[in-house]
Amino acid sequence: MDKNTIWAILLSTIVIIASYFVLPMVFPGLKLGLGNQQSQTESVAEPAELSLENENKTAATEKKSENQELVEAEVENNSEEKKESLKEEKFTIVTNKAEVVFTNKGGDIISYKLLDHKDMDTDDYVQLADNVNSLNRAGAIAIGKADAKIIDDIFNVEKTDKSITFTKPITAKGKKLVLRKVYTFKDDENVFKLDVLIHTADETGLNSDGVAYTIRTSPQIGPHYDPKQNRYENRQFIAHNGNKYKKVVLGNNQFKEYDKDFIWAGIAGKYFVELVIPSAPETIKDAYYSSKIEVNNYANAQAFIERNSFSGSDISDTYYMYYGPRNDKDLKRYNVAENNGWNLGGKRVSDALQTSGWLNWLEKILKMILELLNKVIHNWGVSIIVMTILLKVIMFPISKKQSMGTLKMQDLQPKLQAIQAKYKGDQQKLQMETSKLYKEAGYNPASGCLPMLFQFLVLFAMYNLFNNYFEFRGAMFIPKWIPDLSTGDNVLTWEKEIPLISGFTGNHLRLLPIIYTATQLLSGKITQYGQAGNPSAQSKTTMKFMMYGMPIMFFFMFYNAPAGLLLYWLTSNILQIFQQLLINKMMAAKKAENADNKVVRNQKTLPPKAKRK
Repeated sequence: MDKNTIWAILLSTIVIIASYFVLPMVFPGLKLGLGNQQSQTESVAEPAELSLENENKTAATEKKSENQELVEAEVENNSEEKKESLKEEKFTIVTNKAEVVFTNKGGDIISYKLLDHKDMDTDDYVQLADNVNSLNRAGAIAIGKADAKIIDDIFNVEKTDKSITFTKPITAKGKKLVLRKVYTFKDDENVFKLDVLIHTADETGLNSDGVAYTIRTSPQIGPHYDPKQNRYENRQFIAHNGNKYKKVVLGNNQFKEYDKDFIWAGIAGKYFVELVIPSAPETIKDAYYSSKIEVNNYANAQAFIERNSFSGSDISDTYYMYYGPRNDKDLKRYNVAENNGWNLGGKRVSDALQTSGWLNWLEKILKMILELLNKVIHNWGVSIIVMTILLKVIMFPISKKQSMGTLKMQDLQPKLQAIQAKYKGDQQKLQMETSKLYKEAGYNPASGCLPMLFQFLVLFAMYNLFNNYFEFRGAMFIPKWIPDLSTGDNVLTWEKEIPLISGFTGNHLRLLPIIYTATQLLSGKITQYGQAGNPSAQSKTTMKFMMYGMPIMFFFMFYNAPAGLLLYWLTSNILQIFQQLLINKMMAAKKAENADNKVVRNQKTLPPKAKRK
């Protein structure tokens, strides 16, 4: 080896060795390996919190779906944000229909106020998301079945004017996944949209006894009410399968499964309703309803919707949520796609109305008459009175015919008793002779039943209409006495409970039930006075109970009834009194006429000598 080559090798070695000492002094961030494999591993190791990020990036590379791309970006953002301590925050979205408050804990709704409707007790807007607590919120999701705990993690938030997005990588049921919830609102709509997107870190999907996750309504639907005092209010689980409507009145401390198919389901109160309308009902497994007590000794009224399990890595579900009035005007907009901003149609949403079922057709007729009257009168209380007068006038001929039929039956009693005695042992002959007697007298036994049946049907339809009619909320009849036809009237309120009394009447002195009971007693007395004949001892006992016992029973039953309903009954009673007085007078004239005719007939049958005497 020549001399120059030796010097070249020596100088190169010196330069290389020197570079490992000099360069780090000049460039402190520069690290150079000396062939140590352990040092190389440590220098490029990833933090543990970024391992899911790399897994997700790998999955995104293998399968470039839209959902995966969204998830990949979110995981990257979330990895940076984990370095900071996250805390619970609230976010508000306002439309011209509602003010909705969210928490980033679970991405759930903690307040839902309807800006078109006042709560008469609080003088604030109606709060639909009632009884919300730290373990139960509106729109909350639980991975697994309905009895699973809700997700309570802090979510990342992206908010615009009318939408809000919550995203979070979580571990649930032993799986790593990313959950995204997107709420979208529109002005002039009582429906909002909730999109649920889930991405799992593998291809095995989510399956917990056939369920992927469960979504829920608010724990209780507002406005707040006292079930002990307001017996005319309740909470219902309702569902519709496209053909039939199902209603279940919630009892105490229930948690029950509803395993039938449905296109929507939810919870309804007297005047408001919360519905969950899945865009793909075939993905839904079952529903549950609950009336458990969680906080403040106030029972929940909540619906749970279970989503079927899925395989693969991604799902994207859409739910339309109706949070609003339980009235025809607002609900029927979502029957036809062209009538609402969501193009939601074909779901028969208006079937969520509170009706009397098979008498719904009669309710619609009565409601139409009432609304036409109010367009002219502009006072719902006066409209009720006028409508009741019209109904009484229409039904007067039926009532008159019924009373006259009773009079004719009384005239036939002697002959009927004779036939019964004569054919006591021969039922077939007895029926034939009785029918023959009725035919000769021109009397139809059914004529007394049909008017009563018709009046009963009208009474039943009117009861349901006036007890649930949404427009009566806040409708004033007489200031200070009847300011709201949807609740009981009030002339005096006391704070302390009165033993044995407050359990029935509450802490309000109401005048309408007292007047109603008095008119009921008077009406019964006048009706009994108009009846003739000699009733049996058993009949007398029954008549006394009907005249005295029933009105007193009704007093306690209807004490807290809505003022609109009592106003109808009171007006009907007063009109019945005058109607019965008129019928009694007509019956008395008919009796006198029958007596004269009987005398004439008897004189015609007497022999000539007897007539001269």
